[in-house]
Amino acid sequence: MANKTFFTYDEQIEKLEKEKQLVISDPEFAKTTLQKLGYFSLIGGYKDLFKHKPSGNYLHGVTFEEITAFYYFDEELRTLFLKYILHVERQLKSMLSYYFCEKYGEQQTAYLTAGNYNYTRRNQSKINRLITTLSKTIALPSNYSYITHHATMYGNVPLWVATNALTFGQISKMYQYTTSDIRTKVSLNFANMSEVQLHQLIRILASCRNVCAHNERLYSFQVNEAIPDTVLHSKLQLPRKKGQYAIGKKDLFAVVIALRYLIDNQEFKQFKAELKQLIHSVRKNCPHISQELLFSKMGFPEKWEKIMCYKK
Repeated sequence: MANKTFFTYDEQIEKLEKEKQLVISDPEFAKTTLQKLGYFSLIGGYKDLFKHKPSGNYLHGVTFEEITAFYYFDEELRTLFLKYILHVERQLKSMLSYYFCEKYGEQQTAYLTAGNYNYTRRNQSKINRLITTLSKTIALPSNYSYITHHATMYGNVPLWVATNALTFGQISKMYQYTTSDIRTKVSLNFANMSEVQLHQLIRILASCRNVCAHNERLYSFQVNEAIPDTVLHSKLQLPRKKGQYAIGKKDLFAVVIALRYLIDNQEFKQFKAELKQLIHSVRKNCPHISQELLFSKMGFPEKWEKIMCYKK
């Protein structure tokens, strides 16, 4: 396959306008936007929603401003989801370090000892990798002043200090491989949540967090592993296909369901209000995208806002 041809900004605009029938009423705005965002991030990432698939051209009347508006919608979506996922991450770090230290003490040797995890034959290699990660996290020299302080001042970095430098994915792994009694104590801090269900929910949040943190496309978010069926799946009467829920399992709405379980009611109410406003705004600024198409790509049911009408 031949490499993609390099095009100047003016050539990119000409190609979009003449070959693809995209309406560009302000070439200077288009050029400035392409300079800031890049053709691949803007056009490559968001063109599909606006295209007539058989011809490969844009739907009649679609403007450069519409695609730009959708790009910024997705950017704001990432900011919104990240904000509330970080709340869950913070609580999980707090709870996990608390119960682990309650059982094993505050010395760093405790979380660097394989025997303090669920060290079965199946888990051994993954726990060894986790401990290697934890060792590197607290090693000197460190990029984190609080780790340097504890290591040099006390010769010990307690887990509640070390967790601040861990990623959500690493915390998820630690929760997965810690002993069942600790996992249960952590899960009891979240309503109607078993330790297994909690792990499944935090895994999808960790994946979503990575997308948000790396500025990847979020509205069409998909993961390989599904969250468990919940009461909310049933109450919202989400559509099924071959006996399985077709939405709300591996998509962005699955992340919404996870947040419904993992942040408190007041926080979720605020999250939902902000999300509703974002969706309303993008629908107004992107008239060529139907609500049906947008919700289909996001994995949202038509009546998603009813999510707070039901008990978890």
